[in-house]
Amino acid sequence: QVQLVEHGGGLVQAGGSLRLSCTSSGGTFSSYHMGWFRQAPGKEREFVAVISWNDLFTYFADSVKGRFTISRDNAKNTVSLQMSSLKPEDTAVYYCSASPRLLPATAQRLTVPDNFQLWGQGTQVTVSS
Repeated sequence: QVQLVEHGGGLVQAGGSLRLSCTSSGGTFSSYHMGWFRQAPGKEREFVAVISWNDLFTYFADSVKGRFTISRDNAKNTVSLQMSSLKPEDTAVYYCSASPRLLPATAQRLTVPDNFQLWGQGTQVTVSS
């Protein structure tokens, strides 16, 4: 069973950058599409970005498009989220998640939290104005 652990959260000023990483253990990392979701206080968990198991498909929420990038290194069992031009509205707990690669990598499918079976514990990102 894959276990996911996020790293890299913290406090940053608006306009700044932050890089989140997620490391997996206990399974075959390349068997999963990897996603990032976030949840702000009082709000539902929302999709941020996803990358397919083979790095051929990436997709971003409109709110982060052009500011965030996602990458993975299957040899190191790591997926990263590079966040730039951060805004106060990006403040949230960010979660790493995994969805089995046997299911097709489509935006419709991989933006829904219920389609991700594995989740990390989350890391707090706070953007000050």
